[in-house]
Amino acid sequence: MRSSGSPRAARRRTVVRTAAAALSLATAAMLAGCASADTSPQSSASQPAFKSAKQKSGSEITVWTDSTRLPSVQAYQKSHPDEKLKIVTYDGGADGSTYLQSKVQLFDRTGSGWPDVVFGSPTDVTWASRPTKSGVQPFAAPLDEKLVPQSTLDGFAKGSLTPCQFNGHTYCLRNDIAQVVLWYNKSLMDKWGYQVPTTWQEYEALGKKVAKEHPGYLVGSVGDTNSHESYFWSGQCPAFDLVKPDTLRTDLQDPHCTRTAKLLDGLIDAKAVTTKGFFSQGFAKDSGSKVLMAYGPSWYGQYLFKAAFKTPAKQIAAAPPLKWEGESTVATGNVGGAVWMVSSHSANLKASTDLVTWLTTSDANQASAPTYPAYTKAAQAWLKNPANSGYFANDVSDAFQQAADAVWTHWSNTRFSDSTAWSSIVLPALTAGKSLTDTLPAWQQEIGNEAKAQGYKVVTK
Repeated sequence: MRSSGSPRAARRRTVVRTAAAALSLATAAMLAGCASADTSPQSSASQPAFKSAKQKSGSEITVWTDSTRLPSVQAYQKSHPDEKLKIVTYDGGADGSTYLQSKVQLFDRTGSGWPDVVFGSPTDVTWASRPTKSGVQPFAAPLDEKLVPQSTLDGFAKGSLTPCQFNGHTYCLRNDIAQVVLWYNKSLMDKWGYQVPTTWQEYEALGKKVAKEHPGYLVGSVGDTNSHESYFWSGQCPAFDLVKPDTLRTDLQDPHCTRTAKLLDGLIDAKAVTTKGFFSQGFAKDSGSKVLMAYGPSWYGQYLFKAAFKTPAKQIAAAPPLKWEGESTVATGNVGGAVWMVSSHSANLKASTDLVTWLTTSDANQASAPTYPAYTKAAQAWLKNPANSGYFANDVSDAFQQAADAVWTHWSNTRFSDSTAWSSIVLPALTAGKSLTDTLPAWQQEIGNEAKAQGYKVVTK
């Protein structure tokens, strides 16, 4: 999963380059998914029990944060003057950086130096929830073991803590999510008399109608390094489904995958969906004003339409995720979302836990956060902030909240980026004129190869 390239990396580099000024690289990489160097997964039997360090009440805690979240940590320090914080700024896991993992491996060898609190990507949890070597406990503390109340954990959006969970425990708190919704230009839709689609079939039909009646206008793009997360994740395609901690199911011939590919192939052929990335060089200037619809994450409004395309205010609106006709379940994807972890070696677990809880759940912090909070009550405060909603042509609350609870949880957080195979196999094939349908076998093969290189057993059924 995931990263983050949102407000989430090889998988989100194009996103990061365009929106980095406004959007953190770490969240963008959660847009992105940062590849991990861990190639030796541990079985659940080898997982050592969590044993806290000797606690020193009131002792200083060291916090590693990215630059975007730095003001939040400083705000906590200001509002909690009795807490002693040593704040260190680092890349937060952005662009596939393995800096944090490498440093933790060093600290594990020397037996000291661990930061108490770190900001990172969901992919960081894949190694931080496991020992880096035999005989040491995982870096991340299991927060569900008398550190964070279950009532607080239950307050996060449905499925949003899934990337934090391993072997029955929760090793991080989710800072933000990037649930996929349907974005559309309300001004143009009203002018042309089009109805906002609610199903994939309606989306397909409208896309082909737009291509005929308004050539050059677009209803989507599959050309970015995270486009598959918007479409195939939303389509419940089992490309990255961890059926066991070390067993990955990747079956791109599943009907959920093939129907998504077929729908997109038809729209690509009609020139309603482009194979050029929204964040590719020159796209904003040449085609940004001709994007009628875009199926993408919650940060698209502010960081694609407003920041990149320069679309005037009160034109862009959001609708809930699409569903397939005849199906009652609505599922969507996620293109981003960062995490906070507490070190299992911290000598002040209370202060460390209080900090990450405040950062992720408090209205005081999250109401003005750059991206949509994963904590449900904080998200409501975020939506009420005019800075987050005033740009749009409609009230995006309903679409965002529906999507937040509809993120499909079988697109799993793995030790390797989900964007690499898409970028290296699928995007070049599309550029060469091949169809998504014909490219599915090669995409699946490359995912399997990457998974095996990271120690996973790969199955297709």
